Amino acid sequence: MNSIFKFTLRLNSLRVLTNSAKPRIFSNTIMPKALIRNIWYMNNVNSQGTSVSSKSSKCDFINKRDIHSKAERELVEFLTEEILAERKAQKVKTIPTEVDGFKANLNGAEVTLTKKTDAETIKISFNVNHSVDTDAEPEIHENMDKPEIGELKSKPAFKIDLSRGDTTISVLCSFVSANEQDDGYNDTFGVDEISIYNGEWNENVYSVSGEVLDSYLYDLILNYLEEKGITNEFVEKLSSYSTAYEHSAYIGLLEGLSKFISGK
Repeated sequence: MNSIFKFTLRLNSLRVLTNSAKPRIFSNTIMPKALIRNIWYMNNVNSQGTSVSSKSSKCDFINKRDIHSKAERELVEFLTEEILAERKAQKVKTIPTEVDGFKANLNGAEVTLTKKTDAETIKISFNVNHSVDTDAEPEIHENMDKPEIGELKSKPAFKIDLSRGDTTISVLCSFVSANEQDDGYNDTFGVDEISIYNGEWNENVYSVSGEVLDSYLYDLILNYLEEKGITNEFVEKLSSYSTAYEHSAYIGLLEGLSKFISGK
């Protein structure tokens, strides 16, 4: 087993503790999403010709007087290396406050994009937890020098609420993978569920699955959303925004763990 593969297995040990995503099986090797992520970031950092960390940079993060055990010291040292690697791989340092005219509101893992006009309010909401995956499922073998990992992207399910007065049309959507696309259609997303209600939503509101909608009605709903600015191009931008924010949140989680364990 080569050194990169051994190191990425070590990187995965922490991420598995903080992520409940189920492992997947690739070529007789159990490959959780967390391990795919770590391999991708290692490849990305190494391709830039930069080292993951140095002894001097570790000192900036670790106050050894506050660390009381060998396990704590090793964990903080590992977190230091992981944080440095993630920062070097980070493409977006500052999260934008708008996406194509939609104002963004961030609350933990929850993201809300809102656009208001005189006639209506459009609100798009999603959660970045467990939303990261690769563009293509990789095949990992122990004798591979550098596994080919697709770009990591966040593709969360998202809800679109279109409100006029007291009435709201709610459309639940999700990303469509390449192997799920119908012949002749290149839709980035699809409709999973639709409902309409007055006032606040509650469990008594009727909803219908997108799978049982008349196909023509389904297409008309997508056309309606497109007129409201929710196009395939916009949804790709939503994915890019979610990817940047999820990565920032992940780095924040690592930094929080490091501060907690080191007693800062």
